[in-house]
Amino acid sequence: MSDALAPLALTADVDPRLLEILVCPVTHGPLVYDRQAHELISNSAKLAYPIRDGVPIMLPEEARTID
Repeated sequence: MSDALAPLALTADVDPRLLEILVCPVTHGPLVYDRQAHELISNSAKLAYPIRDGVPIMLPEEARTID
């Protein structure tokens, strides 16, 4: 199975197509993927949403505040 077709849990990466449609649930603004930290960053909300087993957790109460 190629990496392009591998399930997200196996690659621990986020599908680029998913990144194109996801927005911050608080501001509805764009998100930046931080591959090293396994997070989606909302600069406008100052929140970092975790990615667990390749699945973005888009709940504000699960996000950590960033400076």
